[in-house]
Amino acid sequence: MTNGPPAQTLETRHFKALSHPTRHRMLFALGDKPATISQLAAALATGKGNIAHHLKVLLAADLVRPAGTQRVRGGVEQYYERTAQAVHLPSEHYAEHLPTAFRAIAEEIAGAEQEPLLVLRYLRLSPEQAARITETLNAIAHETQDAGTDHPRYGVLLGLFRPAGG
Repeated sequence: MTNGPPAQTLETRHFKALSHPTRHRMLFALGDKPATISQLAAALATGKGNIAHHLKVLLAADLVRPAGTQRVRGGVEQYYERTAQAVHLPSEHYAEHLPTAFRAIAEEIAGAEQEPLLVLRYLRLSPEQAARITETLNAIAHETQDAGTDHPRYGVLLGLFRPAGG
């Protein structure tokens, strides 16, 4: 991604656009670099018409934007990019939208090239410990510098939550 804020807080107008796991996966794919409809269709193993439909929804919600064109074989291909490097889901919308987001994330993890590191652990934490972990996770998510296109791309899923009744 060439421009745009590092993070974007989702608003009501974004939620319909993110109600389908393919749209989440498109945002994951566009996190690496701008891509055309054909490139997205190949990366997600689906048809160009399907990608074009979902792309139109993401464009209308300002989650994706045009990123330039390139002439190929007598035609012009449009490239698209994300408008932000990361998105934040406001807490009042977690319950409604997490199943779709996690379904898309599960598809990404299932297709991982190497065995992913996945750990779910429950700990009893003081408020200070929870605050310190939250600060560390935010630093990892927002301050880790991209190593560049000559290095492999990794997905990072970070979270800290207090279970109901916990």
